[in-house]
Amino acid sequence: MKTIQKLFLMSLVFVLAWGCKKDEEIAVLDANAIPVVTLSSSNLVLDKDKADTEVLTVSWANPNYGFKAAPSYTILIDKKGGDFTKAVSLVTGTALKKVFKASELNAILLGFGFLPGAASDIDIKVQSSLGASTVLSSTTGSLKATPYSAKLDLSTTWGVVGSAANNWGATPDLPFYKTDVANVLVAYVILTDGEIKFRQNNDWTVNLGGSAGVLSAGGDNIAVKAGTYKITLNPTALTYKIEKYAWGIVGSAANDWGATPDLPLSYDPTVDLWTGIVNLIDGEIKIRKDSDWGTNYGGAGGVLKEGGDNIVVKKGTYLITVDFKKLTYTITKYAPWGIVGAATATGWGDKPDQKFTYDLSTETWVLKGVVLKADQFKFRLNDDWGTNYGTTAAAAQLIGTSGALKLGGENFIAVAGTYDFELNLKDAANPTYKATKVQ
Repeated sequence: MKTIQKLFLMSLVFVLAWGCKKDEEIAVLDANAIPVVTLSSSNLVLDKDKADTEVLTVSWANPNYGFKAAPSYTILIDKKGGDFTKAVSLVTGTALKKVFKASELNAILLGFGFLPGAASDIDIKVQSSLGASTVLSSTTGSLKATPYSAKLDLSTTWGVVGSAANNWGATPDLPFYKTDVANVLVAYVILTDGEIKFRQNNDWTVNLGGSAGVLSAGGDNIAVKAGTYKITLNPTALTYKIEKYAWGIVGSAANDWGATPDLPLSYDPTVDLWTGIVNLIDGEIKIRKDSDWGTNYGGAGGVLKEGGDNIVVKKGTYLITVDFKKLTYTITKYAPWGIVGAATATGWGDKPDQKFTYDLSTETWVLKGVVLKADQFKFRLNDDWGTNYGTTAAAAQLIGTSGALKLGGENFIAVAGTYDFELNLKDAANPTYKATKVQ
């Protein structure tokens, strides 16, 4: 009996071993089973007016891996010739294609620092993941694409002029911006006691005035009191509306819940957001209209809710942005870049540097109208030498129109003149500058 049992067990072990060996033979990965990428286009010129149009399809067939597999796919996009270590990564899961709208692809191109209106080259490949340790990459496909500027153009030819606005044209008229409603324009202005009218192109050829919300060509001046206002104008229907309108930050971290004026937010038409650079202490804040609790917003996680919870903040300087259409907000640590050196009006740090401002639409730092002497300069962060940029050259060089920056690099040497500067620091490994001599 024992002999029969032993024979049975030996037979069972043999069967199990044979089955395992069979499974192992079936589950051998074909190393040549990589995705083959197909691009629906090799050359694209993106159009801002067709931002929602589908412009590119990246597709591939499901390879035969040599066994039944459940791969997860990821598209990688990098600058031409890049090694994909800093690529844009888009997971598609089991889907075998990805369709890009113009706006989506445009954001990727601008994120690489490519200039609007200029053709640039990118590489695209697909990775298939078969578990944590097995990743197969396709060959690389190439695409030439021309991005458009993401900067909103809400400008109009209309403006506010008057003794209450700009001393009847001593400075440019206060601008109106387009809205989502045809022929309805809006201006956000700070006025003094006086009078205003509305006119086109900073010129009196076409001007509107009136009273009680009704306008006529060449009509009467409109009397106003000092304050911050939203002016709505319809030059086609010849109507207008002037209402008190200001957004600000209030709270224990800002102004002791209103003991002093709210920290103001300003309208940025290039991104259609309200923004402000504010100094806060440890505490809480909210966002309210016209320094009044009648309309106030709070909330956590970047989402606003009318009358929502207080927003907890830490001490520091911040860039705050608010989108009242989407009811979202961002609070980002803010430290400005500046220009420093003997070529500048403020020297090598005896006075605060001339500061750049951050352009939300291009995500670059901008400084315009800088007068430089024929001498040396650098760029540095927050009036401190801990982080500074110079030229990549081995020795100081004459400044060109654009180029690469080097952390702690050599001083630039300026040709005397007036310059506009732009610093593109989005890619920390490849920072660049652009200098335009305007005079």
